[in-house]
Amino acid sequence: MKITKLLKLFWPEVCPFCGKVSAQGICGECRKKTDRLKVREPKCMKCGKPVKDAEQEYCRDCLDARHEYDRGAALWVHKPPVNTSVYQFKFHNRRSFGSFYAKEMAAEYGEALAGWGIDIIIPVPLYPGKYKKRGYNQAAVLARELGKVLDIPVEERLLKRIRETAPQKNLTPRKRRQNLNGAFSVEKRRRVFLKSRSVLLTDDIYTTGSTVDEAAKTLKKAGAEKVFYLAISIGQGN
Repeated sequence: MKITKLLKLFWPEVCPFCGKVSAQGICGECRKKTDRLKVREPKCMKCGKPVKDAEQEYCRDCLDARHEYDRGAALWVHKPPVNTSVYQFKFHNRRSFGSFYAKEMAAEYGEALAGWGIDIIIPVPLYPGKYKKRGYNQAAVLARELGKVLDIPVEERLLKRIRETAPQKNLTPRKRRQNLNGAFSVEKRRRVFLKSRSVLLTDDIYTTGSTVDEAAKTLKKAGAEKVFYLAISIGQGN
């Protein structure tokens, strides 16, 4: 206990959104801002994106695409200050943010995850070359922290990225799917861990769902019964 207090004295917690020192992990001002960005109803019944009309069951993306995953959700809409925080988490080694995100996600979606019957958490993997360059996988950091909070096993090595893909950012939805085709695999000897299991994929951002779809397709071919996803942030629906 004394060691923990001493560590906090030299390395105090900072707000993941503005960088100010905050004993609560998030300052009051950013709490108000992020609460306004929480994904709430009405939202898409498939991907969880917010939609404008309460009578609208699915967003445009989900109406136009057949998703491989069963259902998904995200905590916030990908707008400031959330997008800046996620960028720091993803590219600037702010791995400490992962604990805060996980606690927030568990508080918001813990009941839903229990209803989905999640047996195992799997992070969306990075290609080895990208992992070596970055030094960590932000989705794996999130998965580990979420697993701790929810007491759900995490398997980081089960799903692998076997093909390096071009950045998805500037591709059309069709090109995104083509870009990711065959990007993931599960070793035969590890497939026993997936048989008839309900899997939760973790990732930092959900946009069109192409990455989650390809990962879900690979996992289901390897024996998973259902695949869900949970992300920190998500694009605006329509």
